[in-house]
Amino acid sequence: MRFLGRALIGLFLTAATVGLLALAGYTTYGALQARWADEGRPAQGRERVFAAEVAPLVFGQETPVLTAFGEIRSRRTLELRAPAEGTVVELAEVFEEGGAVEAGELLLRIDPAEAQSARDTAAADLRDAENELAEATRALELAEEEVDAARMQAELRARALDRAQDLAERGVGSTAAVETAELAEATANQQILAQRRALAQAEARVDSAGTALERRRIALAEAERRLAQTELRAEFDGVLTDVDVAAGRLLNRNERLAALIDADALEVAFRISTAQYIRLLDEDGTLPRLPVQVVLDVFGLDVQAEATLTRESGAVEEGQSGRLLFARIDTFRGLRVGDFVRVEVEEAPLTGVARIPATALGSDGQVLALGEDNVLEAVEVELLRRQGDDVLIRGPGLNGRDVVLTRTPVLGDGIRINPIRPEAADAPEEPDTIALDPDRRARLIAFVEGNNFIPSDVRERLLRQLNEEEVPLRMVNRLEARMGS
Repeated sequence: MRFLGRALIGLFLTAATVGLLALAGYTTYGALQARWADEGRPAQGRERVFAAEVAPLVFGQETPVLTAFGEIRSRRTLELRAPAEGTVVELAEVFEEGGAVEAGELLLRIDPAEAQSARDTAAADLRDAENELAEATRALELAEEEVDAARMQAELRARALDRAQDLAERGVGSTAAVETAELAEATANQQILAQRRALAQAEARVDSAGTALERRRIALAEAERRLAQTELRAEFDGVLTDVDVAAGRLLNRNERLAALIDADALEVAFRISTAQYIRLLDEDGTLPRLPVQVVLDVFGLDVQAEATLTRESGAVEEGQSGRLLFARIDTFRGLRVGDFVRVEVEEAPLTGVARIPATALGSDGQVLALGEDNVLEAVEVELLRRQGDDVLIRGPGLNGRDVVLTRTPVLGDGIRINPIRPEAADAPEEPDTIALDPDRRARLIAFVEGNNFIPSDVRERLLRQLNEEEVPLRMVNRLEARMGS
């Protein structure tokens, strides 16, 4: 019985195998017949039609905006260095990072003991020199009087000699009396010479005393200057930064202590290409004083300031290109030195141009215009400016024609498309403000209060807006993006 069962199973498997092989052969033969039948007929292809978004070109006047990025600087910055060496014995309360100081305000005082002692010594030496000059002056006056007295005595001796000679000529006087008078006159003249020598010495003493007095005055002025250098005062109104000093610290001469920045004299320095620089020049080649918009993006809240283009760099730095321009900031609320800002400068208006998305312009400088039967046509255009995500172009014969707004690899010249013309009314507008729940509002407020990089006035503005019922959506998105980063 077992043998018979196995034989039946084998027979069944053999029959099934033969049947499957026959079915496979029949299927293959049918496929070959269909292929042989199709080889004699031409292939019929169907044209593919793609959907693309199009919009008409409208040519008119556009004002290009030159966009660059720059850094806020101060037109007046002063390094504060130690004017003398010694120990800091007094430090102003405002001498700290971000401290606001006024012109002439005392910032720190270095131990003035040695400088005061040197000044007192110089003052004493000056008094000695003044006394010496007074004594030399009195001696000079006495020497002048002695010279006058010697001359008077010489005159008397001369008159006595004349009388003696007169008497001798009349036979009344003697020769010995004449000789005695002559000897007395010679002695008087010699006395004049001695007194004149003493007068010259007195005059030289006065001159020497005057020179010594001038030297003592110079020494006193130098000592007073060194004493004044023990005090460091602010040269102008400003804000302190990079402070590195403390009371009791021993300073070396000319050691850097801080930097004083004039916060009321801010400017922005930004670099542009040479081509952009040439477009800004006047007909005479000078840089005009154009208005400049300075924008600082702080968590979705743009801090804007007005500025005026003032000057350009005198030379191109090594390893740099283009031109470095400077614009003086007129209103600088919320801006600080070192801020990285966006700068926008309006160029001269252009006529006969159209603004299209940058995705509509190909790398070959062509746009795809919609032709007859919705077939695309590649048209060459002139690229004038790039304005963010848009471009300004100029092309003849394109006014009013529809162009593809976004080019893809499947779109090209001769491709038929299904044009889609978007309507602004169909798209729902995104709300500008939203209402926050208490938990979300509390998280945002805590983040703003704990962020030390936000300027104080901008922080107050953010907190004020966060406490309102409706909060700007853009600001909320930027804050939450920073919180998640």
